[in-house]
Amino acid sequence: MTDTDIMTVFDRTLVRRRRDRAAPGFSGFNFLMEEVAERLADRLEDVRRSFPTALDLGCRDGTLGRVLAGRKGIETLVSCDLSPAFAAQATASGSGPVVAADEEALPFAEGAFDLVVSALNLHWVNDLPGALLQIRRSLKPDGFFCAAMLGGETLMELRRCLVDAELELCGGMSPRVSPFAEIRDAGRLMQRAGFALPVVDSDTLTVTYTDALALMRDLRGMGETNTVLARRKVPARRAMLFDAARRYAEHYTEEDGRIPATFQILYLAGWAPHDSQQQPLAPGSGQVPLSDVLKPGGCG
Repeated sequence: MTDTDIMTVFDRTLVRRRRDRAAPGFSGFNFLMEEVAERLADRLEDVRRSFPTALDLGCRDGTLGRVLAGRKGIETLVSCDLSPAFAAQATASGSGPVVAADEEALPFAEGAFDLVVSALNLHWVNDLPGALLQIRRSLKPDGFFCAAMLGGETLMELRRCLVDAELELCGGMSPRVSPFAEIRDAGRLMQRAGFALPVVDSDTLTVTYTDALALMRDLRGMGETNTVLARRKVPARRAMLFDAARRYAEHYTEEDGRIPATFQILYLAGWAPHDSQQQPLAPGSGQVPLSDVLKPGGCG
């Protein structure tokens, strides 16, 4: 597989439908979005710049836009979501212009924004390299991109229990939890997309539940259930789900009787290139001879 190949992992039509389904009741399930929006905004505060024109990519109901209101010199915030139902909710919040559009085919002009932010959205994109490239092109020179997306350790407990239950009861397995990017992959993709001074790091949020079925209900309410094309197209058997819940309780129940669910959050940041930015020195341009640095016997 070459770098230019696109791996089609997700059913994007299903992603949109499930977001549309989740939109009416999302306020009861947006705790993770609210927490990540606050953490992303805090990271943005560390950047000593103002951003008059900004884009919230994957806005859901406008949570991140509300958190950013009145901060970082944002005068115009354009919100965008794949789901028309979520776009309608963001419109109702009155945070600024709203567009229903696909992250893989952004409708914005080159150099349109000083800032692009995205919270818990890019992990559903098939062509992540292409999406990052479009984001970079939509930024003005020296514009800033800051995003949070789910990483590879997300829902590792649920993943293990579903796999074990399906292997035992069905004699095989299919993807029951969507795959997520690893931190090393995110850094490489930022470089490929042409971002200057890219930075990628991560942290982990742990949410506790009474049981695995409550976790699955929350994922449905968030619009975060499985949309992998290779999944089995028939609903999971109740016996398999109950067996996975039993395994979850056996392996992971904590002292208070609750079970943990891990959400790894990857944070991506980078700049659209500009001549004013710090540049790496060209090979051979050092001013200090290597012989002045290495001392005789230094390895002895």
